[in-house]
Amino acid sequence: MQKDPSIQNRSARHDYEILESLEAGLALTGTEVKSIRQGLANLKESYALAKGGEVFVYGMHISPYDHGNRFNQESVRPRKLLLHKAEIKRLCSKTQEKGLTLIPLSMYFKNGRVKIQLALGKGKKFYDRREDIKKRDVEREIRAVSKRAHRE
Repeated sequence: MQKDPSIQNRSARHDYEILESLEAGLALTGTEVKSIRQGLANLKESYALAKGGEVFVYGMHISPYDHGNRFNQESVRPRKLLLHKAEIKRLCSKTQEKGLTLIPLSMYFKNGRVKIQLALGKGKKFYDRREDIKKRDVEREIRAVSKRAHRE
């Protein structure tokens, strides 16, 4: 039996400064869950919006299930997130006041249910990304030098 895949949004940490994260459930149909189990989902250009007491994920792509016939849904459609009312109010206020964005980081199975890890993020400027790349390169060099020194 294969392990359930975890779908990651790799570009999110590159494009956004993550301030806090939380877990939410997803309202899906049966064929969508089966497609996610096969790893046929993509979070790359997805985002979440809180409107009217509800939170929806937009731009998330879930490929149609192979054996789904008429029960398959559209591959890119708004999907409702399952959160407590207090969490929704808090997210609404933070995204409206401070100009923060809700970004899906990953999607995974927990106790047989599909969960999505949401993050409140602030968009990075181009020079911030460059600084992160420089910092990563310097750390890599330091590790390589210390590894060589340790061998000798």
